Amino acid sequence: MRHIHIVGIGTGNPEHVTVQAINALNAANVIFIPSKGAAKAELADVRKDICERYVTNNAVRFIGYDVPSRRTADRSYVQGVDEWHEEISAIYERLFLDHLPDNESAAFLVWGDPSLYDSTLRIIERVVARRKVALDYNIIPGITSIQALTASHRIPLNLVGKPVQVTTGRRLAESFPGVAETAVVMLDGEQAFSKIDDPDAYIYWGAYLGTKDEIIIAGRLADVSERIVSTREEARERHGWIMDIYLLRKGRDFDDRT
Repeated sequence: MRHIHIVGIGTGNPEHVTVQAINALNAANVIFIPSKGAAKAELADVRKDICERYVTNNAVRFIGYDVPSRRTADRSYVQGVDEWHEEISAIYERLFLDHLPDNESAAFLVWGDPSLYDSTLRIIERVVARRKVALDYNIIPGITSIQALTASHRIPLNLVGKPVQVTTGRRLAESFPGVAETAVVMLDGEQAFSKIDDPDAYIYWGAYLGTKDEIIIAGRLADVSERIVSTREEARERHGWIMDIYLLRKGRDFDDRT
């Protein structure tokens, strides 16, 4: 049976990689390196840098593969993601059949942590469900973008005794500021924060966290919203891609003593 290591590598800083992750990469027979096109070549370069630093097993084989773009025209968000996952799972299946003999192991390097807003687990499960390739897998946790964000801003994730909601830009208006005092927002291509009209809200935003290109901005939302929008657009234009996250907060520690 083939074995797959799904390895969290943090948010771009090679020093985020854990000893457990390094051991898994060196135990693999094959490491698969994805490519998302020239505009996102840096994402592949980070993975290659990690391998150059930490993989000392000269027998490891490196196999590159292309990741298709998600189609959005004439599809709902869920339909588009479902089709995309199905397409990638077919690519994974072919990679395993062509490059991973039975009883060997392979590794995927996953940005951040495989269990937080990443689809590798779901895609591997689709391969398993088709039963054309016998495999099992394990997960090596990584530093999440949430951890990197709060560390860069030097803030705790939660207010004392209060919940935190992790959501997306599409669903932000459902939870903040009415439901949760703290909302962490992932996958927001529309800058949903700019539509929040609350004079007491604060934002802690970060892009390219953990890398040499890291940008962070914090302040009262009404004061820094436009600055974040323009900074984000300039950075995306400069790099050809952007990976960002932010935390919205209203209230303070101990302001509810009931």
